[in-house]
Amino acid sequence: MRSSRTTALAMAGVLSLGLLAACSNDDEPTGGESDGKITLTVAGLQPGAETEAVDALNARVEEFEAANPDINVEPEEYNWLASTFSAQLAGGTLPNVFEIPLTDAKTLIENGQLADISTQFDSLSFADDFNENLLEAGTGSDGKVYAIPAKSIYGVALHYNRNLFEQAGLDPDQPPTTWDEVREYAKTIHDATGVAGYATMALDNAGGWQLAAAANSRGGVIQEQDGDAYVATLDDPAVKEHLQWLHDLRFTDNSILPRTDLGWGEINEAFAGGQLAMYTSGSDVYNALVENNGLTEDWGYGLTAIPTTNGGGALTGGTLAAVTKESTDAQKDAAVKWIDFWYLSKMLDQDQAVADAKLRNENGQAVGTPVLPIFSEEQYATSLEWVKDYVNVPLDNMKGYTDVMFTQPSIGEISASTQDTYALLFPVVQAVLTDENADIDALLETANTQGQALLDQ
Repeated sequence: MRSSRTTALAMAGVLSLGLLAACSNDDEPTGGESDGKITLTVAGLQPGAETEAVDALNARVEEFEAANPDINVEPEEYNWLASTFSAQLAGGTLPNVFEIPLTDAKTLIENGQLADISTQFDSLSFADDFNENLLEAGTGSDGKVYAIPAKSIYGVALHYNRNLFEQAGLDPDQPPTTWDEVREYAKTIHDATGVAGYATMALDNAGGWQLAAAANSRGGVIQEQDGDAYVATLDDPAVKEHLQWLHDLRFTDNSILPRTDLGWGEINEAFAGGQLAMYTSGSDVYNALVENNGLTEDWGYGLTAIPTTNGGGALTGGTLAAVTKESTDAQKDAAVKWIDFWYLSKMLDQDQAVADAKLRNENGQAVGTPVLPIFSEEQYATSLEWVKDYVNVPLDNMKGYTDVMFTQPSIGEISASTQDTYALLFPVVQAVLTDENADIDALLETANTQGQALLDQ
């Protein structure tokens, strides 16, 4: 979800047209054509992006338009939020090219809410090279392609502030590897510095997403499949175990940031502002921390694997690019050209990879953030070799993750009623962080009953 991230996650559509001076003309004919050009609105950066990130995007748009003089690209600020996405999709306010979490594609396809871009997809020279499991997520039961794997595929990981580790007398090169150690480190950091040692997302679906990720890491699941039926397991012992862990950090150790208004963007901001030492999110979040929160290479950022136990693994997710149903055939053609150029070419074409990395480096944007491959592990390694001269992320501070990113067990997000299920869990997280006497068993029993009702519909 980036949402969530995913993400994991929720993508909100249009918040402004401030990235480029060019805006849609009220007198423009329908069908996205003006002055003989195809006008294509596309998901751009998140609201509040640093000036350097905007400049880099504008430069890439100019490059694309120079190569495609019949297309006029208009980026729009874009940030997915589950609470607003459905309304914006129904209201027709999304850009022609927009982003969706991997888990939401099937529902949108089944509801007939995405454009069929099979013809355009088949024209790509590398159409057969995608990771088949990822491509399947954007393919309908009719075999047609409705969404294309586009942005990084992440595994949930643990992000930490190396400077706060050092201030607390902890070795930042030896980050915690178990949840018990995370708790110990969090208390040590809080006691030594006064800064919260840990924080968790608890706002909207992001809170449910991260609770699910923690349960997965502890060997639990929040949904099972029985033949064609789905069974809610929100009361899995691993879910309860992690909620009790959060409760103890809050009311026994006083080491967790006691905020329940932290979604994906809010927790990034708090982390960048030095308000917390550790939190979990997608492994690719460093890009957003740089582009939206101004992190620099010498800030003291650290990345390590999420602790796993009892056969657990890292929850994985990612982003697909889709096209609005209202788009004309000409806009769909232009859309897939843009998806190829903006998202995919830098993974497959050396010249494009170097051009993108050079520009991002010159504009102070992250190059080389660890992600899971959309194509193959070998192609991923090759693309990194192409841009090695421009990599500027602190890879030495990310070894706790990169050393295991291809070997740590991966767990996909739940398949049915994904966002609605996350929405049932975040109030439980909020209750545990605010009420010392919260009845975790009762809260989960209620959530699970509601979750099963969703699946039975």
